[in-house]
Amino acid sequence: MTYNQQIEAISKLKAANGSGWNGIDEEAAARMQLQNQFRTGLDIARYTAKIMREDMAAYDADPAAYTQSLGCWHGFIGQQKMISIKKHFGNTKRKYLYLSGWMVAALRSEFGPLPDQSMHEKTSVPALIEELYTFLRQADSRELNLLFRDLDGARDAGDEGKEKEALGKIENFQTHVVPIIADIDAGFGNAEATYLLAKKMIEAGACALQIENQVSDEKQCGHQDGKVTVPHEDFLAKVRACRYAFLELGVEDGIIVTRTDSLGAGLTKQIAVSNEPGDLGDQYNSFLDCEEIDPDTAKNGDVIINRNGKMMRPKRLASGLFQFREGTGADRCVMDCIASLDNGADLLWIETEKPHVEQIASMVDRIREVHPTAKLVYNNSPSFNWTLNFRQQVYDAMVEGGLDVSEYERGDLMNEKYDDTELAEQADKRIRTFQADASKRAGIFHHLITLPTYHTAALSTDNLAKEYFGDAGMLGYVLNVQREEIRQGIACVKHQNMSGSDIGDDHKEYFSGEAALKAGGKHNTMNQFG
Repeated sequence: MTYNQQIEAISKLKAANGSGWNGIDEEAAARMQLQNQFRTGLDIARYTAKIMREDMAAYDADPAAYTQSLGCWHGFIGQQKMISIKKHFGNTKRKYLYLSGWMVAALRSEFGPLPDQSMHEKTSVPALIEELYTFLRQADSRELNLLFRDLDGARDAGDEGKEKEALGKIENFQTHVVPIIADIDAGFGNAEATYLLAKKMIEAGACALQIENQVSDEKQCGHQDGKVTVPHEDFLAKVRACRYAFLELGVEDGIIVTRTDSLGAGLTKQIAVSNEPGDLGDQYNSFLDCEEIDPDTAKNGDVIINRNGKMMRPKRLASGLFQFREGTGADRCVMDCIASLDNGADLLWIETEKPHVEQIASMVDRIREVHPTAKLVYNNSPSFNWTLNFRQQVYDAMVEGGLDVSEYERGDLMNEKYDDTELAEQADKRIRTFQADASKRAGIFHHLITLPTYHTAALSTDNLAKEYFGDAGMLGYVLNVQREEIRQGIACVKHQNMSGSDIGDDHKEYFSGEAALKAGGKHNTMNQFG
């Protein structure tokens, strides 16, 4: 429906309701409707799921068409990110948001800062999804409000060209609302608990849920030690629970991202149920670290499994956990991913200990032998030391190529003395192209950074505190913050406008006409910023 058609529809509705609606301005009501395109979180989930499905198909056709996101821990952070993307790139195509369980635990729990171990309130996850979309919808409302004011200004000036231009921008307005890939951790309990939380997350607007194969009550951050996985049937029950939640709520295009932590997980809490040789349970158990025993000499409390006719005792720790054989992580990851895709997963996530294209590709190649269009979501994690990792990769390539590396010490490559070397330059080139290279070679559809805005908030606050509380005083803020906001065109330099002051003024005028007491008059200090 065009802008004028929207006004006409309101006009007909107004006429049908008689004189009691005489105080309603058709164009004002149409503007308010346009500023609120998404009425519910489910509207958002259906809209963004369709975008993700289209992007996945585009990636299948061309791996250069990968997607990206940054993790955001507050609605304002997500809003400013999308405003910046529209400013710099003109549109939000293939740009998403990521909701990190790590950041919810560290920054959004009522218990205070927590480690990423699923100890935070699970309701804080859908609450953050709702908050993110509230701020993105407000960004829509703000930008359209500015366009409406441009339209009014052109009309008042009798400038038909500018009026037509403003109308064109309104008609072709692109929303700030984009897909969110949301972290549901290990499901926060059994499959029913996972289903209930999934529903809340979808109702808040999430079109993509990321779930991992760790034990819920022993869940660890993907880059911490002590990770414990569950047998496939336990995990797949939760995957199905997420799908049922999507279907119940009418989000048929909903996306499930299944994450395997098997590469770094050496433990399992239980032995899988196996009904016949070669089934999923048998495959899972085949990786257990076992020793053959004589049943007659078995000890009290021993757990014994039959493996190819032999009685085997899995190694069990004092904690009751069972141990996998060392060096089996990659094989278990491949098995996990194939099982997930066999049972309804849409995208995969393999948590690795370093960003290495060939390591990832070595697993994806095997997965694609069974599922040729398998695609990954990949964590470009701040837990990796990117500088050191890539300098070491270049160092190793130089050694393999027979080059002289005598001036370098592999374990000390983070040292600033190497910053201007050829090795460092080559490493930075690899970091720059990592996402494109990995998407082409290793099947990565979506690149995300889990915790970037956690780190940027800390860094920028440290820099400001050092200057403001030091010799620079107020210049520390003016020089490094406000002056840069003005010169770089950062929208929130007009913080009153960003918070909705102008929108509120227009609403006051809609509701009260000339009697409206507005905040944006000539004495508003925001006018100092043009």
